[in-house]
Amino acid sequence: MKTIRSVTFTAVAAMLSTVSLAQDPNLRLPISLDADELDYDGKNSMHVYTGLRISQGNIGVVADEGRASNLEFADSVFEFSGNVVIDVENGRIECDSAYLKFSDYQLQHATIVGSPATFEMQRRDSDEVTYAEAGRLEYDFEAGIVEFSDEATITEGGNRISSSYLVYNIAEQRINARSAGEGESRVKITYTPRDSEPSDDDDPSSRGAEDASDPDDGDGDQ
Repeated sequence: MKTIRSVTFTAVAAMLSTVSLAQDPNLRLPISLDADELDYDGKNSMHVYTGLRISQGNIGVVADEGRASNLEFADSVFEFSGNVVIDVENGRIECDSAYLKFSDYQLQHATIVGSPATFEMQRRDSDEVTYAEAGRLEYDFEAGIVEFSDEATITEGGNRISSSYLVYNIAEQRINARSAGEGESRVKITYTPRDSEPSDDDDPSSRGAEDASDPDDGDGDQ
């Protein structure tokens, strides 16, 4: 087994005009891979990385360890484990392990597992953060769709939806929740009304001040 320390690898692909562009322009940028250490197992054709970091545009992945059968991002699967963090545009995923599928030099799909795995996303037109957690996530980067299963919960603006299966469409800001099957937990929704600013009429101290300023009718004639 060969060991190489401080590894940096960049894959730049010449894209054909006949290939349709992905929804996220970051998925057409160069892919950069670097690690603290690389062990190559020639017998099993396996690359084992320690302190692995992969980035493509503003999409980034870090993990304690990463494994891949080859470095051809044209068609490869990377397995990450240990303190896995996936940064995407306006969001972040933290999990125990993840499987990332690269195809045509693009990050296409991620299978994410945690106890639970967490997902945070801030919409471009809002200061509110969408927070979700589940035992398993399936993230289609090109379609912008995340599937949550195994005790899934999404919280946004004080409102909470929980179910055994949830689908979040990031672009359309649409959530679909349903039971995974017979015997699974039903969809539960918790709605939190927004607080409104109290008016002066509803403020007891304001009413007391008004009462104190009114002259007494009996004293006024004396």
